[in-house]
Amino acid sequence: MDSTEFSKQKGEASFAHRLLEWYDANAREIPWRVPPHDHAQGIRANPYHVWLSEVMLQQTQVATVKDYFHKFITKWPTLDGLAQSDQEDVLKAWAGLGYYSRARNLKKCADVVVAEYDGKFPQTFEELKKLPGIGDYTASAIASIAFDQPVAVLDGNVERVMSRHQRIEAFFPEAKAAIKLILNSILDDNRPGEFAQATMDLGATICTPKRPACAVCPINEDCLGFKNGDAENFPYKKPKSEKPTRKGAAFVIINAKGEVFLCKRQESGLLAGMTQVPTTDWNSRQDGSYDTSEAPIEANWGKAGIAKHTFTHFHLELTVWKTNNINTLPVNGWWCNIDKLSDEALPTAMRKVIEKAF
Repeated sequence: MDSTEFSKQKGEASFAHRLLEWYDANAREIPWRVPPHDHAQGIRANPYHVWLSEVMLQQTQVATVKDYFHKFITKWPTLDGLAQSDQEDVLKAWAGLGYYSRARNLKKCADVVVAEYDGKFPQTFEELKKLPGIGDYTASAIASIAFDQPVAVLDGNVERVMSRHQRIEAFFPEAKAAIKLILNSILDDNRPGEFAQATMDLGATICTPKRPACAVCPINEDCLGFKNGDAENFPYKKPKSEKPTRKGAAFVIINAKGEVFLCKRQESGLLAGMTQVPTTDWNSRQDGSYDTSEAPIEANWGKAGIAKHTFTHFHLELTVWKTNNINTLPVNGWWCNIDKLSDEALPTAMRKVIEKAF
């Protein structure tokens, strides 16, 4: 069924009305969101908050993002404040959230908006896409939620809702084009941002990946997946290829004060510019040595275990080597008190390495 047939069958108002009526009563309470009642009173979302949350939500769950969002807006209440910050401070605040290119683009985007747009985000999808780190999804989300522009917003939750509702028998990502056409034909022009958030909430709370609660879904009366009893089979996704496992070594050096030696990764490649303990030369395509043959200093190394971490495209296993009572800096770097590690720009993989050593 194409978008025109769908609109004619039930009418745009029917789908949107049912969805928004449900949303008005069941909207999730999220820190960056304006509740439906407040929106009806003319209160609009803060574009800075919408942008920040959407960048954080890429590849990350809402529950994880909430604390990071609060941390950022407490430290940098305004976009101008973020633009004036040091990138190292942004990376430190982002540490543990993953996908660190997002943090670097966050700073670049803030700089551009302040310098070229007088500190105000552009309101259209086309202009938003010109900004660093903003792709199709983020641009549509900001345009819709912050500025009530009538554009389709398509995240994983929305994909699931619409592919089940229309029984779209096409694999993702190819099916996205068909879903966008449908969404553009049925979204509520008066409340496009809330229509987008309502569809996201429906996917997050009712039309869940497993065991969707179809019986209480506000749009179940014309949901083809529900009628056919196979909603859980959608969306169609191609089988994922098996991730390779890469290996390497990490070296935890502790001085007489109990401080840990830290250094900075190179400014390009995986985890670029982040803080780490010294490691061997591993990456997503190759192993590094995992013995002490490439240790940064000669020392009495003891094996502390294996730290495991999964990145988007590969698994990583780092053999952790530890040595104590070292007081000479082995390479360019610094000593950090164990109680101050949370203030460093340590990615999760490195935090796991250090935990193995203590």
